[in-house]
Amino acid sequence: MAIATTNPATGEVLKEFDALSDAEIEEKVARAAQAAQAHRATSFDERAGVLRGAADILDEDVDSLAVTMTTEMGKTITAAKAEIAKCAKGLRYYADHAPEMLADDIADADAVDASRAFHRFQPLGVVLAVMPWNFPLWQVIRFAAPGLMAGNVGLLKHASNVPQTALYLEDLFRRAGLVDGGFQTLLIGSKQVEAILTDKRVAAATLTGSEGAGRSIGETAGKQLKKVVLELGGSDPFVVLPSADLEKAAKVATTARCQNNGQSCIAAKRFIVHTDVYDEFARLFVENMSGQKVGDPTEDDTDIGPLATEQGRQDVVDLVTDATAKGARILTGGEVPDGPGWFYPPTVVADITTDMDIYGEEVFGPVASLYRASDTDDALRIANDTDFGLGSNVWTTDDAEIDKFVDGFEAGQVFVNGMTTSYPAIAFGGVKNSGHGRELTKFGIREFCNVKTVWIA
Repeated sequence: MAIATTNPATGEVLKEFDALSDAEIEEKVARAAQAAQAHRATSFDERAGVLRGAADILDEDVDSLAVTMTTEMGKTITAAKAEIAKCAKGLRYYADHAPEMLADDIADADAVDASRAFHRFQPLGVVLAVMPWNFPLWQVIRFAAPGLMAGNVGLLKHASNVPQTALYLEDLFRRAGLVDGGFQTLLIGSKQVEAILTDKRVAAATLTGSEGAGRSIGETAGKQLKKVVLELGGSDPFVVLPSADLEKAAKVATTARCQNNGQSCIAAKRFIVHTDVYDEFARLFVENMSGQKVGDPTEDDTDIGPLATEQGRQDVVDLVTDATAKGARILTGGEVPDGPGWFYPPTVVADITTDMDIYGEEVFGPVASLYRASDTDDALRIANDTDFGLGSNVWTTDDAEIDKFVDGFEAGQVFVNGMTTSYPAIAFGGVKNSGHGRELTKFGIREFCNVKTVWIA
């Protein structure tokens, strides 16, 4: 993929960039290695000052930065501004809480025949971050904020369709006063990643992206015995049981499916409804989905903008076409609109069977798969019948059902009577083909730390 800003609302290529040469990459890796030594020697207060400064800059730049994000990947301007605000909040959260998260963990000295025993959390060094385009700012900040507070430095290989956002991130931390070389953007293609990860000066990697990308990074890191955190997408279940508030569930389901134009790893994608309330939920859900406004993402009242890439839309079209050819019903949407840009309408697909591609694959667009479950056991069976295990949702007011699904979901996250989302204060990550490792909270900040055991006689 060319490194370029292409407006997905029009298909127009606005700006192209050259990939870094091998010599330029070497210079950046060398700078990062030097920065790692300098940054690890800084205090928590100094690091926190950088993060708070970056948050203040985001507040100041919100309008212009939102336009850049919308222009590069098509998210609505309202969503872009909300993402920027979330990033500023995340930066301040880690500035405030990282010292307590990384305080020495005191062990039982008597149990190990010591006068003192504890665990100290120390940075690994240079971390390579390979990031996707769908949340071009937040995906990076949720690594960078805890990573920098832990004393690590970052090299960012961002998605090739958001180069201006990627360059902004490097400039953001420079302006905030981070040590020279402490966070650098690498405008490179995917084929150049392996050589960087195998470099001895790079200690670890984190990736959010496709299964294929995750397997590739994981294989390379494994051969080098390097730590890696992988978040590889999901096909999250959204289970609705008879005691649920159906009107609220249907409204939240629409937001959960259509957020970020349907391009979110933790977006609810499979809607599994108990047969007793299936018909009524389906009616309400279709009504809400069909009421979403698709259009110019720069307009404040637009709900759904274009998909980020032409190939991304084609992938959605192919999954829906395959399903309908094999007997699925379209309850709303399903037709590619005329005109420029890579738009796709909010769509609900019902009567899905296991031989359809849509049953097992993640749909990265505003397409909801609707399933009828005969009872709670059947609902849980359908929910877990996937290779993914990122987020999950259940809607019920029955305590026994809540316990059943909290325990029974094969997922990294369970949200009850609410929409799956990410917060700095709770862990984020998945199981099965959704990857391994955790981001955010104390679990995320410690992923790229050496947990050093200290025993004193």
